Amino acid sequence: MSSRTSFPTRQLGVTGMAITRIGLGAWAMGGNGWAVGWGPQDDADSIGAIRRAVERGINWIDTAAVYGLGHSEDIVRRALASMPAAERPYVFTKCGLTWSAEHPLAMPRRTGAPASIRREIEGSLRRLGVERIDLYQIHWPAGDGTPLEAYWGELLELKREGKVGAVGLSNHNLAQLQDAEILGHVDTLQPPFSAIQRAAGSDLIPWCARNGTGVIVYSPMQSGLLTGRFSMARARALPEDDWRARNAEFASPGIERNLALAEALKPVAERHGTTVAAVAVGWTLAWPGVTGAIVGARNAAQVNGLLGAAELELDGEDMAAIAGAIERTGAGAGPLRPPGESGALPANLFG
Repeated sequence: MSSRTSFPTRQLGVTGMAITRIGLGAWAMGGNGWAVGWGPQDDADSIGAIRRAVERGINWIDTAAVYGLGHSEDIVRRALASMPAAERPYVFTKCGLTWSAEHPLAMPRRTGAPASIRREIEGSLRRLGVERIDLYQIHWPAGDGTPLEAYWGELLELKREGKVGAVGLSNHNLAQLQDAEILGHVDTLQPPFSAIQRAAGSDLIPWCARNGTGVIVYSPMQSGLLTGRFSMARARALPEDDWRARNAEFASPGIERNLALAEALKPVAERHGTTVAAVAVGWTLAWPGVTGAIVGARNAAQVNGLLGAAELELDGEDMAAIAGAIERTGAGAGPLRPPGESGALPANLFG
């Protein structure tokens, strides 16, 4: 796969991959008809979003077998099929969530059995139309009784066999990360991280920075809340098959605080001539140890609106302003700013 891009890149841990600061997330491209979908999605729009992102210089795509119960991976294959191999982005996918074809709306099962992982990777290779996956991560800690050493050992074996280039953990805590590292290096970690959901900044991200583990964060815009375009009316209008309609961050009292924080990011966005969404993503990328951020888009126009985050560099004044806004609005939980960063909060950047 190619890593060529005109955007700034960062080394993803010790994997040898240099990735753009943002990558395209394909969760919503799975469409509806499964337990954790984002509502209806047009496949042509999804393909257009992927192609636009790659054309503009984004050099990695994040998906998972469970997104749309295989449909997202199939969409990624269709979008990349016509591209010359030298121009294709890195493709990252995940295992560990399995489903029943007879009951597609049932919640996926957290499966860590090595035999299941073997079946899952063969399915992903087939759907993606590739012989090797650039980064393969386990989505969640196993819920079927499989110990971490068994499923992590299987991912390490897949790497030794050459079926995957790098392996990582998603949604694992610090103790699990440390246990896995004893068995074999954790190339990457994929935690949720945003100006609302900040917990990873207290322990996970600093540990990764010290240990050569790349970090690609997901939901940096908190699933739309920090785009500057979300509203109470939009939250009330979410369709029943959109998982956000059942999420606490999209209901009172959290949503009022979250939308107030999004509003408070506007002066920072105006200062840089960019969007609130780009500032929200840029905030995560300003943390030492964060390599890249996954940004979701459902069509080419949304991709255009997010590209500013690929180059935006927030400074200390920006980070102080955002810390003050977080404190003032009471949004979310976790550290307000990166470790060791301090300074006065400039009153001219927020009211």
